[in-house]
Amino acid sequence: MSMDRIIRMFAGLFVLASLALGWFVSPYWFLFTAFVGFNLFQSSLTGFCPLEMVLAKLGVGKAH
Repeated sequence: MSMDRIIRMFAGLFVLASLALGWFVSPYWFLFTAFVGFNLFQSSLTGFCPLEMVLAKLGVGKAH
């Protein structure tokens, strides 16, 4: 699986998990949803993605 697909999978999983936690546990979890969205936005502008760095250190293939 490519690094791009893994990053999208993690982002989607984090958004869905934080929405569920915000609904069932505390509305403060919606701040985590905002953080994920902000990180996706800044990554599209700057090309900097912390998860990509972590995955590269774990030996996952390079992004396209």
